[in-house]
Amino acid sequence: MEIDKWKAILESVLFAAGDEGLSLKQIASVLEVDELKAKGIIDELQGDYEKNENRGIMLIQLAGVFQLVTKKEYAVYLKRLVESPGVTSLSQAALETLAIIAYKQPITRVEIEEIRGVKTEGPLQTLAARALIKEVGRAEGAGRAYLYGTTKEFLDYFGLKSIAELPPLPEKIDDDDVQDDADLFFEKFQEL
Repeated sequence: MEIDKWKAILESVLFAAGDEGLSLKQIASVLEVDELKAKGIIDELQGDYEKNENRGIMLIQLAGVFQLVTKKEYAVYLKRLVESPGVTSLSQAALETLAIIAYKQPITRVEIEEIRGVKTEGPLQTLAARALIKEVGRAEGAGRAYLYGTTKEFLDYFGLKSIAELPPLPEKIDDDDVQDDADLFFEKFQEL
């Protein structure tokens, strides 16, 4: 395989690995090459980023792992992205899914969908991308579905010290008040 193809593959696996990065051993294993060949591919890709100053990312090695990172000179733009209102708000579907996970964790996707009555793949991806939820294990039984739970970032985002600080759910739910209660609950989430 030509070097450009190897670099493209490396770039894609490093992108997918995200903040965790990959060790030389992991890269060699994924690429199915020896570590010497993997290091050569890493050096080539790293050189490409260094030669082209118009690239917004670079390849670094930090604490024994290689990862793609943004260049410091573009930090002001990243800050704008993070601080923009459109990025920080969650959709109604994501808020509903997050509330279900917070109160029922650990919980499977199927159980969430039974409660919500609709598919939750999109909201789960959004919440995971924002590090508000994570996979916390596998359910027993056939298929061993992923179990979801909240993260430390969830607690930080909502200003909670622990999950025990969540407001209690009402013991008896009157069908007439369900929508009003849900609206009030989600308003509180959005205020936070």
